[in-house]
Amino acid sequence: MDVHEKIKVMRLFKGLTQEQMAEKLGYASIQGYAKLERGETDPTLGNLDDITKALGISLQDLLGLNESNVVNIAGNCQQIRHNYSQNVALTLLTETQCAHELDQTRLLLQERDKEFEHLNTENSLLREVIELMKTRNTQ
Repeated sequence: MDVHEKIKVMRLFKGLTQEQMAEKLGYASIQGYAKLERGETDPTLGNLDDITKALGISLQDLLGLNESNVVNIAGNCQQIRHNYSQNVALTLLTETQCAHELDQTRLLLQERDKEFEHLNTENSLLREVIELMKTRNTQ
């Protein structure tokens, strides 16, 4: 993930708009900041320092976003924000990686459903056996 993508993700993660970021960074217009997020302009070291201050993170946090816990940040998830404030490192997934994780989860759920089905069948058979045994004992 490129720096401009990380900046955008962290802005979204913090719940800030492009307009708010442009204002915090002293951009004359939102378009200048938007170009930075799109990767059309590269941030200087001074810009990066200002950006990290505006986001309330360290430069190391911004540049090291590909470490540790796997989290897909989508929207304004309060739990993720809470975890991040406790210094939990984040690894951001690409759309392809998310799709793969979703497919894997679906397969696991299908296997779980099959196991439940099997256990329910087994349970029904055991109930029948118990009823047969009760009938024999009463005769």
